[in-house]
Order: sequence, then C-alpha cells, then structure tokens
Amino acid sequence: MTWDPARLPSQQGRVVAVTGANAGIGFWTSLALADAGASVLLACRDLRRADAASRAIRARVPDADLTVLRLDTADLSSVRAAGEHLAGLERLDALVNNAGVVHPPRRRVETSDGLELIAATNFFGAFALTAAALPALERTTGSRVVSLGSIASWLVSLRLDDLQLERRYTGWRAYAQSKILLSSFGFDLDRRLRTRGSGIRSFVAHPGYSISGRTARVPGVNEPSHGKRFVDSLQSPFSQGKERGAESVVRAVADPDAVGGTFFGPRYLMKGEAHEAWAAPVTIDRGVAQAIWAEAEVATRTPFL
Repeated sequence: MTWDPARLPSQQGRVVAVTGANAGIGFWTSLALADAGASVLLACRDLRRADAASRAIRARVPDADLTVLRLDTADLSSVRAAGEHLAGLERLDALVNNAGVVHPPRRRVETSDGLELIAATNFFGAFALTAAALPALERTTGSRVVSLGSIASWLVSLRLDDLQLERRYTGWRAYAQSKILLSSFGFDLDRRLRTRGSGIRSFVAHPGYSISGRTARVPGVNEPSHGKRFVDSLQSPFSQGKERGAESVVRAVADPDAVGGTFFGPRYLMKGEAHEAWAAPVTIDRGVAQAIWAEAEVATRTPFL
C-alpha cells in the first residue's frame, strides 16, 4: 500500500503503550495513534505532565481512549512495576520505546541502580520493560516493538569495553552511544524473536532532526519561547517539527505492510516523509548486538530470550 501519514489505517481495537508520551515524539505518536482509534497508554515519569498531554490529545480527539501509566525508565523498580502492568493486559499490539534523555549532564551520573544515567534511561529501562511486557505481546497477533533510534548513531564509534562510559564519559557520547545500544537491541530483538518462532516483530525508527522550535505549540506540552522559535527557524533547511518526526514511529507501529527489522526514518535523513532508511553499520552488527544484549541482562538482572 502507499503510505499516507494523513490517512492512517484504522487502529480501532489496538492497544499501544508509548513511553515518554508526555512530550516530543512520544506525544505526537500518541496523538496520531489515538486519532486513528487506538487505545493508548501514556507511560510517563511525570504524572502531571502526562495529564497535560492527555488533555491536549482529548482537545483534538475528544473520544480518545487514553490511560496514564507511571514509568521512570531510569529506575528499575518503576520499570518492573510498569512491566507487570503491561504483562497483565489482555492484549498489547505495540510497545514504543521512546522515553529518553536528549540533553545529558556534563558529568557522569549514576542511577539508584548503579547504572550510568543516560544508558539507563535511554536503553536499559527499555530492555527490561520489553522483557516484562513480552507475555502480553506474545498473546496478541501481529504485535510489534518499536525502538527509537537516532542519526547520532552514525556519529560516534561504540566502545564495547566501556558501554557505561566509566572511563571516557562526555554528554554527547553518552547520548549517541545510548542510541546505538537501543537501535542494536531493536534489530537483534527481531532476529531473536524470529529464531524462536514468535509472531512479534521489532522495528527501529528515528525522527531525523526534529526540534521544538519548529513544532506546533501545544499548551503544557510544547511551548517554546520566541527566541527558541527564531533560532530554530534558522535551521529550517535541515530540520522539521516533532509532529513530522513522529511519522516514522507511527509508520513502524501502523503500516500493515511493514516487515520486521525495518529501520524507518525521514526520506532525506534529517527531514521528510517516513521512509525505509539505512541503519548505521554498528547497529546491525551481530557480534556487537550479542555483547550489548549480554551487558543489558547483567545490568538489569533480567534474563531475556
């Protein structure tokens, strides 16, 4: 079928959990899916902001079926509690691993679980949540897992001997490396599921260069200052709004013809309509994937597949 983001296939009857749904790509993904009829679980750390996002979605989709679920991906106890809730659902058609930190601290910080903060928030939490949610995904025909990649994956070399950057931390490296970890997980998950004969499919999607100053204003969700609008408008030749960036994620969730293991992103890398994209070689390397998976099982104390 020809993919048209303005005319999504009906999502009526489908249940989708979106982490970090209170802002950015997560909000716009949730809005699009709710508008197409899906029941959406907004899995968020800040319940106040999640409520604001719910109100904003219902202002546009009055009959939206929304549920708020507390989830802090940097806290494994929170991840396990949310995962237990998801596992108990009658059905779960898609889990979108979107939650993450975009602006990391200048100095290395550890979570209460002893994990590097950015890796924990952007990857380890998603790994443990997906493992916990597997029972509901398994009993739902055609279910999917979608993990958020980034063009940053192309811009750094992965240090397999220092995945939590105990020796060579910088904020930029922490962010970019966490996106390599999550993307690698997304591709490897699809391979592992196929090997065991599962019907679940896994995808990776990236939003290009999507920035708040080029995104529609939504009270309580996206309220950039005039200065931010001006600065971001100067980047318009190679950027787009987050509502457009979310289209790659929505396609990974809703395109009935999508093949598991596909990487979706903007046609022109930074911007454009959702299209099948080229993944950074490190994210599809099987040897790298095995090392990352092993690290995640140890770090989260979660045997998975």
